[in-house]
Amino acid sequence: MRRPVSALDRVRQQIATTERLEQERQHGEQARPATPDWILEGGLNRDSPPAAVHVGGCHMAGKRWTGVPRDVALRALSEGIEACGHCRPDAELGYLDG
Repeated sequence: MRRPVSALDRVRQQIATTERLEQERQHGEQARPATPDWILEGGLNRDSPPAAVHVGGCHMAGKRWTGVPRDVALRALSEGIEACGHCRPDAELGYLDG
């Protein structure tokens, strides 16, 4: 015959679950790669050119993006890739058009 689960047992189980979830959350934060300084937002498909340049972490960047170094972001702007109007990577990079 099984012993009924007491309220104390349920509380202990909930505490253990909460502690495990917090450990997993902290591990996820520590394992997360660093935010890139500059982002190239991809076009609609693989073969299309980049759609925009963003500052790293810009929430306006779509789901298809790649972190790039400063020189690649500058080159993309000079080649006519649009700068995000929200995060203004052209201003952050010191890029003056024309």
